[in-house]
Amino acid sequence: MSLEFLLNAFVVVMLPGTGVIYALAIGLGRGFRASVAASFGCTLGIVPAAIASIVGLAALLHTSALAFMVLKYLGVAYLFYMAWKILRDDSVMEVSEDGEKRSMTRIAFTGTLLNVLNPKLSLFFLAFLPQFVSAETANPTAHLIALAGVFMAMTFAVFVAYSAFAAGARDYVIQRPKVMQWIKRTFAGAFGFLGARLALSD
Repeated sequence: MSLEFLLNAFVVVMLPGTGVIYALAIGLGRGFRASVAASFGCTLGIVPAAIASIVGLAALLHTSALAFMVLKYLGVAYLFYMAWKILRDDSVMEVSEDGEKRSMTRIAFTGTLLNVLNPKLSLFFLAFLPQFVSAETANPTAHLIALAGVFMAMTFAVFVAYSAFAAGARDYVIQRPKVMQWIKRTFAGAFGFLGARLALSD
């Protein structure tokens, strides 16, 4: 497990996407415990995309270089699209209290569905994981599984950290829109870098 993978995965996980926004909203509306359930659900929702991507990637790594290149450039286009979308969106993340009394199980289930029903997640795994599997790897499938497992563990930890921040610093998030704008620009640059790196990789 390279330091480069850990650093890149951390940048990706930190991006305030659908799962992060959901965890933040639950943290702000229901408190820290409920937001941990939301974080677990969102992390669990990664499993189907990870399995599908690993199976496909393992086959591609062993068979068709052309198919892999096609998928790679689809991934590049998606990463650049994400960077463009973040920069284009001038709205500041707005959250409000969730007054509905829902069980922890339902909160986790909703978080799981958010990622299971996101078709872009599999494409993202196809774009991200191959960058960290070398051609000399003896067992690429096992390596991909390990990378996905670390990515999921990091996702859960970061989501919980976001949740703790949301539950304990509500005023800071809502009253300082310039901070969120700076964070968005940083994430847009990170996605642009990942897209360029993938485009230039062999």
